[in-house]
Amino acid sequence: MTRRATIRTAHAEPETIAAALAPDNTDEMATRVEPAGDDTAATDAGDRVVVTTIERDATSGLQATVDDTLVNLAVADQVVSLARDEPDTRPTSGTESTSGAESPTEAESTADQPTTDTNDTL
Repeated sequence: MTRRATIRTAHAEPETIAAALAPDNTDEMATRVEPAGDDTAATDAGDRVVVTTIERDATSGLQATVDDTLVNLAVADQVVSLARDEPDTRPTSGTESTSGAESPTEAESTADQPTTDTNDTL
């Protein structure tokens, strides 16, 4: 028995989001842009939604594919927001660095620095 999930999401630039998801589509899934409601002549981006339909034989496979698609949607939406200079209003996950460094390359790392051990151990 085939299981099916349909994900409908609204975005500021639905065509850009759909294009970003397309490379990850498998034979079991399709992503497209459709009118948001019954209006088939939608011309404004707000009148259109990204629709991804996923079909899988196993429920676990369907769940994994839906999870991956939702993550990809969130990333694509964040990239579009950043490109449009819109503030990111999503809550932070609390995983940001607190070292005060501007970027990971500016953080002081001792992992690759040589150390000198003058103590003999037996």
